[in-house]
Amino acid sequence: MALFIHLKTVSQLRGRGDRIAKVTFRGQSFYSRVLENCEDVANFDETFRWPVASDIDRHEMLEIQIFNYSKVFSNKLIGSFRMVLQKVVEENRVEVTDTLIDDNNAIIKTSLNVEVRYQATDGTVGFWDDGDFLGDETLQEEEKDSQETDGLLPSSLPSSLPSSRPGSWPPGEKSFRSKGREKTKGGRDDEHKAGRSVFSAMKLGKNRPHKEEPQRQDEPAVLEMEDLDHLAIHLGDGLDPDSVSLASVTALTTNVSNKRSKPDIKMEPSTGRPMDYQVSVTVIEARQLVGLNMDPVVCVEVGDDKKYTSMKESTNCPYYNEYFVFDFHVSPDVMFDKIIKISVIHSKNLLRSGTLVGSFKMDVGTVYSQPEHQFHHKWAILSDPDDISAGLKGYVKCDVAVVGKGDNIKTPHKANETDEDDIEGNLLLPEGVPAERQWARFYVKIYRAEGLPRMNTSLMANVKKAFIGENKDLVDPYVQVFFAGQKGKTSVQKSSYEPLWNEQVVFTDLFPPLCKRMKVQIRDSDKVNDVAIGTHFIDLRKISNDGDKGFLPTLGPAWVNMYGSTRNYTLLDEHQDLNEGLGEGVSFRARLMLGLSVEILDTSNPELTSSTEVQVEQATPVLESCTGRMEEFFLFGAFLEASMIDRKNGDKPITFEVTIGNYGNEVDGLSRPQRPRPRKEHGDEEEVDLIQHSSDDEGDDGGDLASVSSTPPMRPQITNRNYFHLPYLECKPCIYIKSWWPDQRRRLYNANILDHIADKLEEGLNDVQEMIKTEKSYPERRLRGVLEELSNGCHRFFSLADKDQGHSSRTKLDRERLKSCMRELESMGQQAKSLRAQVKQHTVRDKLRLCQNFLQKLRFLADEPQHSIPDIFIWMMSNNKRIAYARVPSKDLLFSIVEEELGKDCAKVKTLFLKLPGKRGFGSAGWTVQAKLELYLWLGLSKQRKDFLCGLPCGFEEVKAAQDLGLHSFPPISLVYTKKQAFQLRAHMYQARSLFAADSSGLSDPFARVFFINQSQCTEVLNETLCPTWDQMLVFDNLELYGEAHELWDDPPIIVIEIYDQDSMGKADFMGRTFAKPLVKMADEAYCPPRFPPQLEYYQIYRGNATAGDLLAAFELLQIGPAGKADLPPINGPVDMDRGPIMPVPVGIRPVLSKYRVEVLFWGLRDLKRVNLAQVDRPRVDIECAGKGVQSSLIHNYKKNPNFNTLVKWFEVDLPENELLHPPLNIRVVDCRAFGRYTLVGSHAVSSLRRFIYRPPDRSAPNWNTTGEVVVSMEPEVPVKKLETMVKLDATSDAVVKVDVAEEEKEKKKKKKKGITEEPEEEEPDESMLDWWSKYFASIDTMKEQLRQQENSGADLEEKEEADNTEGLKGPMKGKEKARATKEEKKKRIQSPGPGQGSEAPGKKKPKLDELKVYSKELESEFDNFEDWLHTFNLLRGKTGDDEDGSTEEERTVGRFKGSLCVYKVPLPEDISREAGYDPTFGMFQGIPSNDPINVLVRVYVVRATDLHPADINGKADPYIAIRLGKTDIRDKENYISKQLNPIFGKSFDIEASFPMESLLTVAVYDWDLVGTDDLIGETKIDLENRFYSRHRATCGIAQTYSTHGYNIWRDPMKPSQILTRLCKEGKVDGPHFGPPGRVKVANRVFTGPSEIEDENGQRKPTDEHVALSALRHWEDIPRAGCRLVPEHVETRPLLNPDKPGIEQGHLELWVDMFPMDMPAPGTPLDISPRKPKKYELRVIVWNTDEVVLEDDDFFTGEKSSDIFVRGWLKGQQEDKQDTDVHYHSLTGEGNFNWRYLFPFDYLAAEERIVISKKESMFSWDETEYKIPARLTLQIWDADHFSADDFLGAIELDLNRFPRGAKTAKQCTMEMAAGEVDVPLVSIFKQKRVKGWWPLLARNENDEFELTGKVEAELHLLTAEEAEKNPVGLARNEPDPLEKPNRPDTAFVWFLNPLKSIKYLICTRYKWLIIKIVLALLGLLMLALFLYSLPGYMVKKLLGA
Repeated sequence: MALFIHLKTVSQLRGRGDRIAKVTFRGQSFYSRVLENCEDVANFDETFRWPVASDIDRHEMLEIQIFNYSKVFSNKLIGSFRMVLQKVVEENRVEVTDTLIDDNNAIIKTSLNVEVRYQATDGTVGFWDDGDFLGDETLQEEEKDSQETDGLLPSSLPSSLPSSRPGSWPPGEKSFRSKGREKTKGGRDDEHKAGRSVFSAMKLGKNRPHKEEPQRQDEPAVLEMEDLDHLAIHLGDGLDPDSVSLASVTALTTNVSNKRSKPDIKMEPSTGRPMDYQVSVTVIEARQLVGLNMDPVVCVEVGDDKKYTSMKESTNCPYYNEYFVFDFHVSPDVMFDKIIKISVIHSKNLLRSGTLVGSFKMDVGTVYSQPEHQFHHKWAILSDPDDISAGLKGYVKCDVAVVGKGDNIKTPHKANETDEDDIEGNLLLPEGVPAERQWARFYVKIYRAEGLPRMNTSLMANVKKAFIGENKDLVDPYVQVFFAGQKGKTSVQKSSYEPLWNEQVVFTDLFPPLCKRMKVQIRDSDKVNDVAIGTHFIDLRKISNDGDKGFLPTLGPAWVNMYGSTRNYTLLDEHQDLNEGLGEGVSFRARLMLGLSVEILDTSNPELTSSTEVQVEQATPVLESCTGRMEEFFLFGAFLEASMIDRKNGDKPITFEVTIGNYGNEVDGLSRPQRPRPRKEHGDEEEVDLIQHSSDDEGDDGGDLASVSSTPPMRPQITNRNYFHLPYLECKPCIYIKSWWPDQRRRLYNANILDHIADKLEEGLNDVQEMIKTEKSYPERRLRGVLEELSNGCHRFFSLADKDQGHSSRTKLDRERLKSCMRELESMGQQAKSLRAQVKQHTVRDKLRLCQNFLQKLRFLADEPQHSIPDIFIWMMSNNKRIAYARVPSKDLLFSIVEEELGKDCAKVKTLFLKLPGKRGFGSAGWTVQAKLELYLWLGLSKQRKDFLCGLPCGFEEVKAAQDLGLHSFPPISLVYTKKQAFQLRAHMYQARSLFAADSSGLSDPFARVFFINQSQCTEVLNETLCPTWDQMLVFDNLELYGEAHELWDDPPIIVIEIYDQDSMGKADFMGRTFAKPLVKMADEAYCPPRFPPQLEYYQIYRGNATAGDLLAAFELLQIGPAGKADLPPINGPVDMDRGPIMPVPVGIRPVLSKYRVEVLFWGLRDLKRVNLAQVDRPRVDIECAGKGVQSSLIHNYKKNPNFNTLVKWFEVDLPENELLHPPLNIRVVDCRAFGRYTLVGSHAVSSLRRFIYRPPDRSAPNWNTTGEVVVSMEPEVPVKKLETMVKLDATSDAVVKVDVAEEEKEKKKKKKKGITEEPEEEEPDESMLDWWSKYFASIDTMKEQLRQQENSGADLEEKEEADNTEGLKGPMKGKEKARATKEEKKKRIQSPGPGQGSEAPGKKKPKLDELKVYSKELESEFDNFEDWLHTFNLLRGKTGDDEDGSTEEERTVGRFKGSLCVYKVPLPEDISREAGYDPTFGMFQGIPSNDPINVLVRVYVVRATDLHPADINGKADPYIAIRLGKTDIRDKENYISKQLNPIFGKSFDIEASFPMESLLTVAVYDWDLVGTDDLIGETKIDLENRFYSRHRATCGIAQTYSTHGYNIWRDPMKPSQILTRLCKEGKVDGPHFGPPGRVKVANRVFTGPSEIEDENGQRKPTDEHVALSALRHWEDIPRAGCRLVPEHVETRPLLNPDKPGIEQGHLELWVDMFPMDMPAPGTPLDISPRKPKKYELRVIVWNTDEVVLEDDDFFTGEKSSDIFVRGWLKGQQEDKQDTDVHYHSLTGEGNFNWRYLFPFDYLAAEERIVISKKESMFSWDETEYKIPARLTLQIWDADHFSADDFLGAIELDLNRFPRGAKTAKQCTMEMAAGEVDVPLVSIFKQKRVKGWWPLLARNENDEFELTGKVEAELHLLTAEEAEKNPVGLARNEPDPLEKPNRPDTAFVWFLNPLKSIKYLICTRYKWLIIKIVLALLGLLMLALFLYSLPGYMVKKLLGA
């Protein structure tokens, strides 16, 4: 849909003048070009096009205004024409001639003729005649400029302003749209990075003003903002300069022009090349592990490597602190898909593998994408993969980091980390992932595949066919899916090119998963080994959205295309890696229809299978139509040029083949997908023979066309020694292919719209970067314009993307993605708008970074996960072999009638460079171009193919294949150009810089080859330089270009420039390549400003993906008119100079030169390596710049003194006025040998002289003003802290300014008073207890506090800025005052938490300690490498390595030259030489010290090392320090620290050295080995000389306070006052004047401070040292001479190992003091030896237990009871566990013990760790020191005699902070231990004695804690001395025995006292029963006796006997 306005003529104009037209529709205006000097008729003849998204309403208006154009004033309106579009809507085409009306709506005579056309919505080409679409060249596309005029200026200006129109800049400026000419920058790199692509170098046809015009050369050519300002002021419109924005200077979105698209300069595929990676994991501790009394081990697994920690016994919260490192050398893709798995295993030993408690998985890519590539001190949540219904199984605290080459990881400082752990707040999860992750099922549905290649040799098949007579498909495919370390595979479909699976692979994992990619691979099942056919990665981030309106991962059902190696089957496929998904595929392999869905599981559901094994099940088949309706697509290509064909391929005929999917693949396509036809029923599927339908030659239904997919073979012709070309001349071969794909264009269209927005943004950002880099004015305005375009683009997306919603084949992902894209773009548009308002001059860089994020997001959104049409491959074939290829994404070629949806290369001429496939394309082999094609491509639906030729250069006739078919739409097989133009190209090759070193000398012999069409020429070879100035013009004559002249004016072909290194033997080496576009001059144009002569520009040179220098050149293409070459501008200038027939660059183009003087300070040479095995003995330095130079004096004996005796020399040279064009300066060191020979040692090129250009100081600057005084006071009572609250004042005032800090002080005191009530104040530390470590740890706390504050204040500033914006101009403050105020505030804010005070929470008062500065990096990086006047230049030699050689700059360095440069224009201002003490021999280098040898005492303090790389098999190291300086080599081998990766060394070393001979200090850490040599872990090198001579005074750090004794003793032999005096003298500063006590004046600054000092005995003495120190600490404020002095510090230096370049092996904390030997000797070194742990004894008395769970059932009675005992330990169960005796048979859970444990231990208070030394195993050579947290564990057990004891419960008390015990058992609750109630926490080290009741807990079956008992205990802590004086016995023994517990009689063991137990058994329970039984028995007995004796008695009685 589009509206076309063709403005033809305006007639009957009055007078003569420049005319311009403005056409407005729907609020968007276009301007015509300016017609100069027209009289009564203006022939505009221009077409404007509006793409319209919604139908045009018949009431809409079109307005055309005609102006008289003025360069200076605003344009004057002649008249306007308005038209209602009713008729246009009805008829689609209207031509009107009508008169104009003026301002007052009166009709004037002037009339205009305009034609309006409207292309309707449906895109049907309806009733348009052919002329409308094909070849209607009047449509000048360049007017499609979506310039929004309002984007140029704030709307407050009237729209008639000239400035709102691009053509109106004054004549010297760039005319904006010289007929669609553009300046282009930025492009898309392979990886869509926002990098600068070649075209940032190709400022295409930028029109710079001409020399003669009075304008500075280096002014921006973009848009002159000054004029805009003047103009606005001129109009008196009070324009706020902070709101001006610049729209893009390009006429169309991003293309170089409207008919050519941008080539990509980066040749080498970046993926696939292996790199070094290191994954380091520190397992610190685990907590809350589920299970009773376990012995946990942590296993860390990365990929296939496993490492285990040691085993900790009987604990649920083991502490490990073990460090593991895994090294890999693989490609990034493989690396980032590896899984890091952390699992906890219970009771693993040699014989059994143990049981898994829980595990945690995450892929390496997730870690790498974190800030700093690491997780630090985070808790990983463990879950059990076999039981998903269970909850979490515990936490493991760990650090995980992934380092690639060149990444350096900033580890937070490792000192005393005592912060109480908040587990929930520090989970090991990326931001945005919820802590509670749920289990989910991932269903990957595999439906079917198509177009598989043959995976078997045809020989076998033929044999088979001969025997069995069947012709089978030669592939047995199955699909394998990898996800989160698991894999599942479908069934194998035997012999099928079109397999049908309908299966789903089900994974169960936590959601959201921490693994980013899922890998789906089609494999061929084979008896020997299965090989991959193709691989597809599903990026889960692209198919889901985690926002609150997001959606779960979903995909398809959709086809995905797989690419890989070429399809011809070979047994050993060299490109097999490509099929595995590594590297860019070079051919279509197959397409697979798949779907993916995710279901969150409800784990409470009992039917759920709880395992996470991968399952494969049947899936429901889907309809074929679900992926979209099959449509016929048409691809057309025309080969306009084929040149730069590598000479290896030059002997045989060459043909080019284009394929899309398998269509067009004649050689090995074989299993081509069919035309769509009704699928047969499943049963007779087999009958379909795949090969019979595949011939493409049969005519289709309507006698339509057959496909032609390759060009006819042609033999190449020679261009030059290296390259050939195909002589196409005027006959250009074409190809066309019909193919059938599901119609899913909408996906590609949406991606294209996003890409257009992103390209435009990227180009704008590159513009802004370029403006910042070249220091052009007002980059912020350009950035505003970029943001404006971005927000407009985002709004545009809405209207376009939301079409065909009802499409049946849209998948859920399509709908959801569209919604989320819309949301994203809406918010991005909003953000861009608000960001635009915030862009100020000083925030440009920050905002630029934010915009880069937008760009990444857009690129991410544009990447469509569901493919539709496969990519297009162009192969160069020679002899039916595939040689080289190019791959073009199909979306870039896709046609649409809506301009934004059009692919960016559709209907454009694209320059393609063919490259070698696969691994062959790596390295230098892949950098030579195999062929360069100029190729025109068009892809679209067949029914839309009416205008597929519309973008070709005009002037051709079509040659059809079948002449008799007179069909208009029949595509041509070749084009014959009838129009050709003759041109001459002039290439002005001026110079190149920073080239690649190609020879072993470290230099090159460069020459440039320039290619244009099929000609090439070379510049001369310049020997031995990396910065050649060729200054040569190359003229290409008789160039024939085909097409219309005006198109060539817009779209000249590109020029390729390649730089080579000439070798005496063999062929030249490739050094880099760049592209350029020439500036075109037509025969009828004048060769005059502003366009000609062209300006020199820098073009970035690329070598592979790396930049390899810049080329400074200009190119012009001149048309040869009818009069022949006579009309061309003359080639003037001397031809036959000394250089032979070489034409120099002509005068108008070469830079304007001025005379400069270059002064060179020669100091000395250092560390020169041998040259060809000979030592360097008599070196000399040669300096060269632009052909002139100077030599240093000769060093006569390098060994004895490597310094020069003549320090300063100079030479004069002509340099360009424009600093950006300054040539590099070359430094070369040669060794003078006997007989006048000399050899090159090494060289260095200073690529930019800018940093050495002398700029006279601005004397009006405030710091030059020395009138008036500024007082800087130090309050005596707070000696340290007050320094920092000073607001630095400018010295412009003449009064004395006293900065008052008392107010703040009072506030603080108030707060402190308040604080006292809240918390008891900690006691002041005793002076004698403090040592250097106290100071160190205090400083580290401060450092951490500052970091925290920085983060907070960063956020504050952001908010503040927001507030500023809203407040805007309403605030009463005027702008400037306001700015000043905020600055002051910021200063205060930054200064208050100064080094002296990490400002505490007011409640806690910190003991006052003097502190030092802990730098988290090297000192050099803080102080600019100490190059304040002496610079170090690395001398290089040898070739620059390519990536695979891995030779870094380090390895090529052969020495260092020390010196400096100063460059200035020659007559210098005189006041410099008139200054007092000016020594002319030193020129600009006044006041430098002498460079005679000097002896120095170097004192190195090594504090400690952190995160060392393990060197032994056990994952540990035995580090010791080695120090080298000159000939001194100290190895502290006997003091190695056993098995430690974070050793504390605490040592100082004194070395005597003499500078300059010994100035490089190497501090290395080695690993001690019992046998064999010791291995280097890493080393760091420090240049002591630069530190020694630096003005920052890095010899000995300035302490915070001055004291003469104690831990903070002054280390420097010179006192502060002496240092101050010396600095004043050297800096020629007036002072120091010590005034009344406590006051010193330096220049115009007055410092006050304490005036007395205490000595050891407490005597006070007067002193000036405090105030002198105050002055030193503020030395940077002193006018002119001031600079920051190095404070007392500890620096952290990375350790590097030459075997693993670029990867840090740990960090070393150290500092270096240096004392010249001719000064008084320094005192003894500070004692920083590690603190010895203090010996303590902890006495624990277990009195009683209560409410212990009863575990046993009584043997006889079934009663519940427990046999209780208590176990305790401090260091570990193995080391010192102690048990009480057993309280048997407790029936109530009560136990009485009165038992004492004694735990002696060594404790480090600063780190809160217990230190234990023990042998790690029986084989260990020595004891290893461990530091463990001070935790006392108490457990209750149930004793069993015949089975293992049962664990009942436990509590762990951290001795530094544990809950105070309850007074009684009743008050003791479970919450005390769980921390749920606020129990006061106590520290045994402060309380010394604590008694109370504590709860004991255990987990029940549901993993919840329950109370299992209570224990009453008493803890008593004594130091070892106290314990010795007051001994006690263990258990209940002497001395001081405890009384026996009063246990109930029931507490005994039954089988030891059987009688007693019977007694108890019977007596207690059955007493009455027994009595009753006894009585009953007695009764019975009586009865029995009675019955027994009754008969006798009876007889007796009866018988009366």
